[in-house]
Amino acid sequence: MSSGSGADSAPAPTTHETLAEEPATGTRKSSMFSSLKVRNYRLFFMGQVVSNIGTWMQRIAQDWLVLSLTGSATAVGVTTALQFLPMLLFGLYGGVLVDRLPKRRTLLFTQSAMALTGIALAALTLSGHVQVWHVYVAAFAVGLATVLDNPARQTFVSEMVGPDQLQNAVSLNSANFQSARLVGPAVAGVMITGVGTGWAFLFNGLSFVAPLAGLLLMRSRDLHAVRRAPRGKGQLREGLQYVAGRPELIWTIVLVGFVSTFGFNFPVYLSAFADDVFHAGAGSYSLFNTLMAVGSLAGALLAARRGTARMRVLVAGAVAFGTMEIVASMAPSLWLFALLMAPIGMFGMTVNVTANSSVQMSTDPAMRGRVMALYMMVFMGGAPIGAPIAGWITDAYGVRAGLAAGGAVSAAAAVTVGLVLARMGNLRLSVGWNHGHPSVRFVPREARELATVA
Repeated sequence: MSSGSGADSAPAPTTHETLAEEPATGTRKSSMFSSLKVRNYRLFFMGQVVSNIGTWMQRIAQDWLVLSLTGSATAVGVTTALQFLPMLLFGLYGGVLVDRLPKRRTLLFTQSAMALTGIALAALTLSGHVQVWHVYVAAFAVGLATVLDNPARQTFVSEMVGPDQLQNAVSLNSANFQSARLVGPAVAGVMITGVGTGWAFLFNGLSFVAPLAGLLLMRSRDLHAVRRAPRGKGQLREGLQYVAGRPELIWTIVLVGFVSTFGFNFPVYLSAFADDVFHAGAGSYSLFNTLMAVGSLAGALLAARRGTARMRVLVAGAVAFGTMEIVASMAPSLWLFALLMAPIGMFGMTVNVTANSSVQMSTDPAMRGRVMALYMMVFMGGAPIGAPIAGWITDAYGVRAGLAAGGAVSAAAAVTVGLVLARMGNLRLSVGWNHGHPSVRFVPREARELATVA
């Protein structure tokens, strides 16, 4: 339970509340950048702007260096796998530790560790002594730091801004990351071509000075303190039981698992569309990714304007995301396909932001580290499972069938989860008109029945 002010210790919303229309008394309007008024979060956000650009630069430089050293795309895949492997193996245990530890001190440790990794890789590369196993070790080390850094960073947001600004802050974090996704690879490309990969690693290592300074400059008295979990046995099992007993958590995580595993395999799909379908080369692949990043940024900023994270928004966003993938799979021309990347990115980000903030706001603060670790493990762990499946479907039946299948699974999962939650919450689907516009929403059965009688 929370020891600070606000509603952090309020009970989690029921299924009825998460799907049904929000009452007028609970409706909040939020400006797009309202959480930046909080000094501690503003320091955090500015530090992440610099660090995220460095992170994207290192990703590009790391892949290029491995390819240069080995000439093997498989080796690049191994590097990526090593970076995500620790989260799959130890992610849940990381959540247990994060619930016990002070979040700011944990982030100071993890961010410092990642900074040192980047600087070490820069030193090896600039001195000409780098070997591929060095990159493997560095990738695995970053992955180990991420086991603690990811849930700590996710849960620390609520301590900085409190429950009222949580959705806005989560959305701005996503916008921050997507902005860096537009800038970082471009800067990395220029730097690698001009001075080499070692300088990109060095920039990433030094970029962590910004978030570390932000963490050190924060005012402890302004943080929304939460009770940390005491050290004890069975805390991992306790966290899993906590999620299993709350439909609004377990079904959100299930939906995110399906969408991330089957719908987010864009490295497989986009490269195949660029090369095999439109025969347009690397330039079009870059265009597809850029337009998707623009859409994702727009989706994150639109989510920042919403004051609450509602389950119906998550379900509708996932249905729209899957539907747009199916439409894109049938696009007859390169430019139409490219234009569809923007709404796909926007709806995909709507799913990501809404699920993230919904899970955090529905979780007891003392459990948040474990729950967010499970959420991130499912979200990030979908790629190693889904990518081979997407690749097999693409090889066997063509990339159009692969993208359509991924969209169909995502949309079907969203519809199924929506109907399950509606049934559990005694809700019915209401289709009608609201101020001259079509309206689709879940309403309590009693309200629908009373309206019919009246």
